[in-house]
Amino acid sequence: MTKFIFSRVAQAVPVIFIVITLTFFMVRAAPGGPFDADRAAPPEVIAALNAKYNLDAPLYEQFFSYLGDMLHGDLGPSFKYPGRSVNEMIAGGFPVTLELATYAILLAMLIGIPIGIVAALNTNTAKDYLPMSFAMLGICLPSFVLGPMLILIFGIWLEMLPVSGWGQTPGDKILPAITLGSTYAAYIARITRGGMLEILSQDYIRTARAKGLSTPRIVIVHALRGGITPVISFLGPAIAGLIAGSFVVESIFQIPGLGRFYIQAAFNRDYTMVLGTTIFFSVLIVIFNLLADLLLVWLNPRLRGGKS
Repeated sequence: MTKFIFSRVAQAVPVIFIVITLTFFMVRAAPGGPFDADRAAPPEVIAALNAKYNLDAPLYEQFFSYLGDMLHGDLGPSFKYPGRSVNEMIAGGFPVTLELATYAILLAMLIGIPIGIVAALNTNTAKDYLPMSFAMLGICLPSFVLGPMLILIFGIWLEMLPVSGWGQTPGDKILPAITLGSTYAAYIARITRGGMLEILSQDYIRTARAKGLSTPRIVIVHALRGGITPVISFLGPAIAGLIAGSFVVESIFQIPGLGRFYIQAAFNRDYTMVLGTTIFFSVLIVIFNLLADLLLVWLNPRLRGGKS
């Protein structure tokens, strides 16, 4: 198991380095700068700000300086929020983003897994076609379309739920969680169906049926562990995708999470905030993928020994 973990970490290090490098130079290549504004500041003020933040140094020097600071855990100051560091802004915004992603993934699993099981047990019937059709609709409907639709229906027409904020009024977390989790619920439903179909066709399931075991017992005791294995492998990228995909949802519902800060930083050319957030999310993706791999190895001991 230790060898397995070290191999995954060793594979992740060069990937993160490439992400850092590409992000650093792509951000610097974008038009404009962090101190551009509607009213141009005097040249001497711009020069002083560039000198303060080391932006007047050659690009390669800035890159290696940033790498050195990052290795010491310092992601730099925010250019647009004086007196605040990127570390502080990530620490302030990430708990909200993580809470939103947690609600979304729980919702996705609570909806997707039962639907997938029901569809697999009723193959080629209405109980299979109908939920899978809705699952396909959920996959095709992006969050920037679903979110405003939910706001229009439940917030404006029915006036049932608040349409902005986070934790300030009762029910303001429901629409964002549904918006973010619906697509993943659809994916999980289809993945669960495929996994359960494969398991239900195995000989030991036929033997269990021949012994007269009830369908719920067959599903829960014998089939479910193997049937949801593809879902487990999907959860790592899914959770990371939910956290990263919260950008749009946080903007739609005015949620003060890390995703909203990231979008603002991109528009403001806040180099350090964009870099720091990208690095943070990259590390999270690595961690969640590693946790999903470890859970898969625990569920399927045959994967031990470094095989995936």
